[in-house]
Amino acid sequence: MTEKKKLLRSLAGEAMDVPPVWLMRQAGRYLPEYRETRAQAGDFLSLCYNSELAAEVTLQPIRRYGFDAAILFADILLIPDALGADLWFVTGEGPRLSTITGPDGLKALKGKDDIHDHLAPVYETVRILSRELPRETTLIGFAGAPWTVATYMIAGRGTPDQGPAHALRESDPDTFGALIELLTEATIEYLDMQVKAGAEVVKIFDSWAGSLKGEAFDRFALEPAKRITAEMKRRNPGLPVIAFPREAGDKYIGFAKAVDADCVAIDTKVAPEWAAEHLQPDSCVQGNLDPKLMVEGGQRLIDEARHIVDALKGGPHIFNLGHGITPDADPENVHVLLEAIRG
Repeated sequence: MTEKKKLLRSLAGEAMDVPPVWLMRQAGRYLPEYRETRAQAGDFLSLCYNSELAAEVTLQPIRRYGFDAAILFADILLIPDALGADLWFVTGEGPRLSTITGPDGLKALKGKDDIHDHLAPVYETVRILSRELPRETTLIGFAGAPWTVATYMIAGRGTPDQGPAHALRESDPDTFGALIELLTEATIEYLDMQVKAGAEVVKIFDSWAGSLKGEAFDRFALEPAKRITAEMKRRNPGLPVIAFPREAGDKYIGFAKAVDADCVAIDTKVAPEWAAEHLQPDSCVQGNLDPKLMVEGGQRLIDEARHIVDALKGGPHIFNLGHGITPDADPENVHVLLEAIRG
């Protein structure tokens, strides 16, 4: 049965007229059942670390929509939390962390092998999902890429231009490089445990890759992804990997091949025809509907979904958004989207 899962077929290079589909953040605040479960958990972090409830919110969009894949419900900042950084979430504003601004902050963190007790509930969530998901549904594990996670650890929050991380990269390259190294090693250990628990695919989210330019992109976006992918495939032969260097622009070209990823996810700024020409010869392409259309709905949603499917049908394609579905999306528009894709 595993060999027949649509998402795994696309990741193996098969082109299909009707691609597999899932949505980033498909388990989230746009769904009333998610909001009810989160209220039961008490707060966001408590939900992430409650294995039964995290599995429940992962399953909710599968029950409602029948997506071809489920992605583990967790957060990219659980690794810094497990490494010993202080992490909390401010309602309506997002995450806050203690900051790494020099060698002392780095020395206070734990090592890569000391994260697993803290992250054990996440691994248990994966085990629950591997038992309870429909047999045709692929289970995706994930982690944030080292650069993106580092931007939050250095600034203590999300920033519009990742300025604090760029400043530390230039002013204290030793501390910055050591942080990237630690995050790379910890990410390998974290993803490997997800696979051992039952994840069939892993995805590396580099949400802020686009702010790295030139040689810095190669050193701090491409190289860590390459190391993570190589080690994951060494430990888990045949494991498919999806890479998402968001807003990489022309740096998307050759990224999947250089990293040895089976699929590259693209953001909304990428024309699907361009992706078909420049990216599909190397790998499967995932994407890339504008999440705003999940709010707007209507004929524009239908037309753009069909446009993306048509443009990318000549090669392996996984239909998704160019970024996560937003809390103001209309759940009914997901049904409209799936009808447009699947007919």
